[in-house]
Amino acid sequence: MIALENVTKRYGATTVVDDVSLTFGGEGIAALIGPNGAGKSTLFSLVGRLLKPDDGRVVVDGVDVATASSRELATALAVLRQDNHVAARLTVHDLVEFGRFPHSRGRLTVTDRDHIERAIDYLELDAYRGRFLDELSGGQRQRAFIAMVLAQDTRYVLLDEPLNNLDLRHMTEIMRLLRRMADELDKRIVVVLHDINFAATYADRIVAMRAGRVVADAAAGEVMDPDVLEAVYDTPVDVRDIDGRPVALYYS
Repeated sequence: MIALENVTKRYGATTVVDDVSLTFGGEGIAALIGPNGAGKSTLFSLVGRLLKPDDGRVVVDGVDVATASSRELATALAVLRQDNHVAARLTVHDLVEFGRFPHSRGRLTVTDRDHIERAIDYLELDAYRGRFLDELSGGQRQRAFIAMVLAQDTRYVLLDEPLNNLDLRHMTEIMRLLRRMADELDKRIVVVLHDINFAATYADRIVAMRAGRVVADAAAGEVMDPDVLEAVYDTPVDVRDIDGRPVALYYS
């Protein structure tokens, strides 16, 4: 279980995450939503130890993130950031190999190679394994990064805006893939999303943030409520039932 205990993060006089207590890991996919500046990506970074909280603590399976060794944390928690600074001239296979580094320390074993091959196969990347990242489409590149995370073989997977800069087809493809990973591989996925309709369709739970605080935390269908969404986004949101699914419509 991932637990945030009264976590606060400040930048000077500005509080970006304000005394948040949450747990993740009880459901397949939890989506973090909210307007720009709500604190979603900062919260994500605190869980992944990319940032240090000013108050409170983050615990993963009973281990304090602040005191865990890098190897211990990396074998429990995989993090895919929005800004992946990876050399474009890496091949897909080379990238996926990186996912095994916490286990192999650069000396790949038979087990490591099995995980790499399974991840490439699961993401249907075999035809692209020898291609460089800058030769791939945006959707193919994102699948390669998710394959790297999958090869890491962790219980928890954190993804920060994995749909960024993708077209509708590839956004749907990535969300279906994450749903499969949760259902078939028993992964516990926390994903930061801007599109609330994707969150409602594919997530089990939605955590909505505004101004550094949690405004709503419930099953996806319960958060898809006009009053709740207006409180989150400070704008009217109409929610319609389409083919049995709640769909948010925005207007001014």
